[in-house]
Amino acid sequence: MGITSRRVLLCCSLILGAAMTAPTQAAVALSAKTVSVPGVSLQAVSANLQDDADGGVRLSLHAAQASIPAMGWRHRALDMDGTLRRDERLRWVFAGNIKLGAAPGGALGNATVNIVVSPSTNTLQIDLMQAAAHVGAALPLDQPTHAQITIDKLPAAWLQGLLGTVWSGHFTGGQVDAVLALDLRDKGVQSSGEFALRKVGVDSPSGTLAAQKLDAAGRFGLDTTGGPAQIEVDAGLSGGEALLGPIYARLPDHAVQLSLRAKAQRGAMEFTRLRVADADALQLDAALAFAANGGLTRLKLASLHADFPAAAQRYGQAWLATLGLPKARVVGTLDASVDLDEKGLHAFAFSTPGLDLADGDGRLAVQRLRGAMDWDARGERPGTTLAWDGLQFHRLPLGGAQSHWRSQGGTLALQGALQVPLLQGQLRFSTLTWRPAAARGERLETSLAMTGVDMAALSRAMGWPAFPGTLGGAVPSLRWVDNRVEFAGGLSANLFDGFVDITGLSLQDPLGASPVLAADVSLRQLDLGAITSVFDFGSITGRLDGGIEGLRLVDWKPVAFKARLLAGSGGRISQRAVNNLTSVGGGGVAAGLQGAMLKLFKTFGYRRIGLNCTLHGAVCQMSGLEPSGDGYTIVEGSGLPHLHVIGHQTQVDWATLLRRLRDAVNGAPPQVR
Repeated sequence: MGITSRRVLLCCSLILGAAMTAPTQAAVALSAKTVSVPGVSLQAVSANLQDDADGGVRLSLHAAQASIPAMGWRHRALDMDGTLRRDERLRWVFAGNIKLGAAPGGALGNATVNIVVSPSTNTLQIDLMQAAAHVGAALPLDQPTHAQITIDKLPAAWLQGLLGTVWSGHFTGGQVDAVLALDLRDKGVQSSGEFALRKVGVDSPSGTLAAQKLDAAGRFGLDTTGGPAQIEVDAGLSGGEALLGPIYARLPDHAVQLSLRAKAQRGAMEFTRLRVADADALQLDAALAFAANGGLTRLKLASLHADFPAAAQRYGQAWLATLGLPKARVVGTLDASVDLDEKGLHAFAFSTPGLDLADGDGRLAVQRLRGAMDWDARGERPGTTLAWDGLQFHRLPLGGAQSHWRSQGGTLALQGALQVPLLQGQLRFSTLTWRPAAARGERLETSLAMTGVDMAALSRAMGWPAFPGTLGGAVPSLRWVDNRVEFAGGLSANLFDGFVDITGLSLQDPLGASPVLAADVSLRQLDLGAITSVFDFGSITGRLDGGIEGLRLVDWKPVAFKARLLAGSGGRISQRAVNNLTSVGGGGVAAGLQGAMLKLFKTFGYRRIGLNCTLHGAVCQMSGLEPSGDGYTIVEGSGLPHLHVIGHQTQVDWATLLRRLRDAVNGAPPQVR
């Protein structure tokens, strides 16, 4: 803005020149349609000159429109009023007030101005003051397009016009000090110098480039004369916050060194050089570009060295959030490089001597990750090794392992089988290929097998009752399509002397806040005696068959399924199990077997037990073996006393059903509510 006001006053100096050379008389009125110097234009100019009592000349000037296109100022009203006199050194001195209409930030809305013209030294000196802000400019009379300018406590908002010529952002606060040189050209300006920022804030329409309460000091260069505006900055930044596309920084109190070279045109911005050095957290050398709408069109991270946790706390929050890990805790060091543009990812590499990462929500964790990975979409890269001491995926704890990788033809492939311990068993990946550049379609494909996983340990990890048995199976093909993991084949668990088969398994948004699991589950010949002993449900003997079709879990909680349970080969059922089944089904014992009679027997024979539940939304549609009057049969008795349990509630709130089941397995008295 100080630059702008100086250029306006160049035009005013023409009027001053007229005052200096005007013949002595009581009053002179001057007017002109246009007064121009290179890059500056005043329209509808009028000036009045009148002798004052001290021997000077009183000058009043008005311009209906003052325009400086290179500075982004157009059609601003200008008024200046003051006294012109000659001092003892034969210099012409003007002292007065200046007002600019509707200037950004109220720049020169009511400022004092002092202008000194010294023919003997060939200089024009201008000083502007408004509140605490001061702008001083010195320029040679024979080269008025060049100036040396000093800025002190200038509100950053005053520079909005200049900022608008190179970028669509705007200042939101702060002050600027600077010492700079300025040259006006036919098609723009050239400027360089030193600056200091105090609590400066900027923002952009897209929100991808911003800063808040930023302190900085260093050198700059600006050239808007030849096509895109050229910007260079070498500075130390401290305090405040800054956002540069995917890089969000919460700056420390000590200085962080920044070196950048950028080009800006029509709202788009390209950083051909971006270097950041924060001694105890981060060093990076990068190039990146943004479209006019703020979208990232290019990121070439030539090198990055990060020391955690400081790097994550100061610079990694936005990046970790994009990976679905907004609350991650990271400790260790990492070196990396990345190459991507609007067409996608082209290359990446990273290496670490040791890194620990844990998502704050418990979805993902890795202990002592070490080694390297190197991928390039366009060529072959040397093989790498990556190892770890432990992994956790949601609630599943996996042991340490070592993997070998190689990039070729855009595919990062596992070299040799990878065996990972899992709950006293093993997870074995026979093949694994990853195509990082695949925007859609298959990104990851693998075949794996699971053997000997202890179901009791798995139950404890998942917060379930302690199921006995082992889990195993093969997945001939696992594919990561977009953000969905699809499992071909299936898993089979040997549980309760029977089998549980899981097919049609898929996992949507596996690293998100609410992963969605879908599967079909088949139950074959499970020992009901073993099941009921684990759940403390009451004793039932016999074998259980059935299944859960269309199972859908959101954040590991059921939202839909169609379950059917059938014990069709007969057995014995205890009085407590009868009561609990009655409670779950919202029914009662059929007429003919009174409560008093029921108490005389500890167990009863049954021919069949059947219970079905279709969950849709928050309601479970209940049914049993067959319709029975106004309900459905749950237990069909056998022998004497002949037992017949009827369910009467066909629609049960899911939360209510869960409470009934929880009460049943915890030994609470059966209640139907």
